Amino acid sequence: MDKYKKNSLSLTGAISLGTGVMIGAAIFALLGQVAELSGSLFPIAFLVGAIIAGFSAYAYIKMSNAYPSAGGIAMYLNKAYGKGVITAVAALLMAFAMVINQSLVARTFGSYTMQLFDGNQNDFWIPLLGVFLLVITFLINIAGNKVIDRVSFFMAIIKVGGIAIFAIGGLWAAGFSFGEAIPSEISGDYSVGSYLGALALSILAYAGFTTITNSGEEIVKPHKNVGRAIWISLLICTLVYLLVAFAVSVNLSVPKIIEAKDYSLAEAARPAFGKYGLWFTVGIAIIATVSSVLANVFAISRMTAMLTEMKLIPHKHFGMPGNLQQHMLTYTIVIAITLTIFFDLSRIASLGAIFYLIMDIIIQWGVFKHLRKEIKANGEILLTTIVLDIVVLAAFIWMKAQSDMLLIIVSVVLLLLIFVGEKWFLKMRKDNAELSKN
Repeated sequence: MDKYKKNSLSLTGAISLGTGVMIGAAIFALLGQVAELSGSLFPIAFLVGAIIAGFSAYAYIKMSNAYPSAGGIAMYLNKAYGKGVITAVAALLMAFAMVINQSLVARTFGSYTMQLFDGNQNDFWIPLLGVFLLVITFLINIAGNKVIDRVSFFMAIIKVGGIAIFAIGGLWAAGFSFGEAIPSEISGDYSVGSYLGALALSILAYAGFTTITNSGEEIVKPHKNVGRAIWISLLICTLVYLLVAFAVSVNLSVPKIIEAKDYSLAEAARPAFGKYGLWFTVGIAIIATVSSVLANVFAISRMTAMLTEMKLIPHKHFGMPGNLQQHMLTYTIVIAITLTIFFDLSRIASLGAIFYLIMDIIIQWGVFKHLRKEIKANGEILLTTIVLDIVVLAAFIWMKAQSDMLLIIVSVVLLLLIFVGEKWFLKMRKDNAELSKN
């Protein structure tokens, strides 16, 4: 892919992209939803989610050290399964999960911004502001890698620093000690399935590390720095998540967190810091969500461009100017805008978690079955990751089937459409190739 510039992304730039996706999605979009499923144990859910994400990251680091590529996950799947239906379906699941994440964070941007105006969470301004964010990040991505690198790094410093100030200040104001981190009593209102469902969402909070793999061909010293960027991003985000989760837990009761689940950090800032703290927190949320969407859009446009060049998905330029990557950027933004307008945060997050976990199981199995000896990966770690993913996914689907069957139906329909569509497309391409030979 000669249009991608080698050494155009630094290690710090790659870390900024990874933390940008993760912090924007988890802290501002998912914290309240995780608390809704796990009660006072929601900080522990983020810690366990980090451990599971660490197991998952092992395969991606091994693959990226061996095969750094601008296609990232698409290329890894191709190495494991070849240019067939499994590769195409799994890569599209990841692509859809990333697009879903864009819309999730875009709506979160709208929810937090409206706190400055005491806006109703059903206000039409929330999706409208989300659409505005998507358009702005589209324009920044069009500007090129150097602009993205600088903007991402600048926003990452402000975001991580601002969130750390909020968390440490909130803990200090509440007189918190880490002896209070684990509740003395565990509520019986939550089932094992509910706790596992919380883990599914917390795992989604760390899924942003996979976006780093999609920039492998552009990162300086990719055989070393892609893996380093993944580990450093995960460690930074774990620390940030735990600090913020504890800060929110000592300033808001669980019912209050659930009531304000779409803007829980802003609500937690009110008792700790008053209106100025609220403004500060909302400002950080705006920066965090902007950088999250920016990094996500950057990664997905490259992965889908790789899929197109591998002839695994169809492409039409519809008369648009620019290169293939810019066309894919446009398509993903349009899909994200549609989701932002028509879906609420809870369903967007749930759909993303289901797609991501299915994709990760396929990746882990492919590496275990076909590549572990070639890349010198530990089979026990890969199998452990698969078991953890399956258990969490099964519990999450079971729980959602009882509370939101429509979500499960939509998930199944989309999965079938992706599978049938890909099978048809690959068959048509094969038939056309045979006809051209004759």
